[in-house]
Amino acid sequence: MDILQKIEASMPGFSKGQKAIGNYILEHYDKAAYMTALKLGSTVHVSESTVVRFAIELGFDGYPDLQHSLRELIRARLTSLQRIEITNDRINDDEILEKVMELDIEKMRNTLSNIDKNAFNAAVDDIIKAKRIYIMGMRSSSSLAVFMNFYFSMIFNDVRLVNSTSRSEIFEQLFRIGPDDIIIGISFPRYSKRIVQGMEFAKQQKAMTVAITDSMDSPLAEFADHTLIARSEMASFVDSLVAPLSVINAMIVAIGKKKQEEVREVFNELENVWDKFEVYNKFSGQVDNK
Repeated sequence: MDILQKIEASMPGFSKGQKAIGNYILEHYDKAAYMTALKLGSTVHVSESTVVRFAIELGFDGYPDLQHSLRELIRARLTSLQRIEITNDRINDDEILEKVMELDIEKMRNTLSNIDKNAFNAAVDDIIKAKRIYIMGMRSSSSLAVFMNFYFSMIFNDVRLVNSTSRSEIFEQLFRIGPDDIIIGISFPRYSKRIVQGMEFAKQQKAMTVAITDSMDSPLAEFADHTLIARSEMASFVDSLVAPLSVINAMIVAIGKKKQEEVREVFNELENVWDKFEVYNKFSGQVDNK
């Protein structure tokens, strides 16, 4: 039962003031999630203490706990238009740069404090042992999947990026996945149904599964042997994926350390190829003053 269902079920036993709070949250949960107890109370014409008692009546430790639950709910429900409206209310035009970067820093700290390091290390070990590695990320998460695929393809012999938006094509790409393989599914609110279905299929085929997502309540976590929690945040219609990208960076570095000799050989050969075909621009360090 989510918070909105809990409020609906509790309505008959609420006082008049509590019903006013409950009705407002049910109709405007996207706005209520970012209101202080004082602001919410004044909006529905009740006292701040009534708002706090309302939260406790629902089983929360206090109003901040209720507010956190609302924010978690809306991240999975909000449309892009609702996100834009909330951002316009929260961020002034003259503080966009500071506010967005502060939110990113907050998510990085939160991720570092709460990520399961045992799950991270176990995922790294299972990726190294796998015969084939499948990477799946769609919509905004596709950029993370492409980034991971780019570096994994330099380290491993058989890495497959599952990137089709067609449901049938996804299963065609996963058709041969088996017990010796591993799949890494990447998705954040609003979660991609295709990623969840792909993870479920891989699990049925006895493959190892890794989820990179935002919460243990994520639908990906249900089918994951290892779940790596990286906090994401909405910044208007844009998904902030700084923390997930950092977790992926850490995975690449950890794998590189464990496969150090092989990685050295690979990059030594690659450097020769890059030089031969002039892949990168050579900078002499000298500035032409003419």
